[in-house]
Amino acid sequence: MPDANALFADTADSTPPAAVRKRPKPGERRVQILQTLATMLEQPGGERITTAALAARLEVSEAALYRHFASKAQMFEGLIDFIEETVFSLINQIVAREPTADAGAGHGARQAARIATMLVQFAEKNPGMARVMVGDALVLENERLQQRMNQLFDKVEAALKQCLRDSAVDQASATPTADAQVRAATVTAFVAGRLQRFARSGFKRLPSEHLEPALQVMLG
Repeated sequence: MPDANALFADTADSTPPAAVRKRPKPGERRVQILQTLATMLEQPGGERITTAALAARLEVSEAALYRHFASKAQMFEGLIDFIEETVFSLINQIVAREPTADAGAGHGARQAARIATMLVQFAEKNPGMARVMVGDALVLENERLQQRMNQLFDKVEAALKQCLRDSAVDQASATPTADAQVRAATVTAFVAGRLQRFARSGFKRLPSEHLEPALQVMLG
């Protein structure tokens, strides 16, 4: 499961230790800023991160930050871009990976369970990103950031609904669309709740706790 540091690994400095480069390569400083922001968000109960604190951690001036990002909101958007790209890439893989021969009753429910598990594992491995996903890190930031995270969960729910509608059709439900909507909304709310508890517990209550039996109750 990808983590925040691995996210930008392909742009990391590969220069041998003996060769010291005084200035980052083009684009590398931007990556460092996002990595550092994600790391700072992993501090349990951390206060709102300021550009001054971020600059101090990077040992640069605030002006140096603004040469790469127009605002702090744009830095958070960089993290949200990563979350979106990773989550929906993995959802597409989950949907495509299920072999045709395995289709039939329960097929959609298995896909939905894997999507929910992926979200939980991603957040557990990336605590800073979990704080962004539940909005904890976005309090007092630009409103559009929270709107983007709301849209992400709406899209996740839509993906779950599609999986579960196929399952409801396989099971000859009289109202497959309505049944799928209810179950998709329930699973999405469950995942969001687990992530929120994880963040608010200082990352002590793992979202994967008793995950499989909980999904079994919801999805059968």
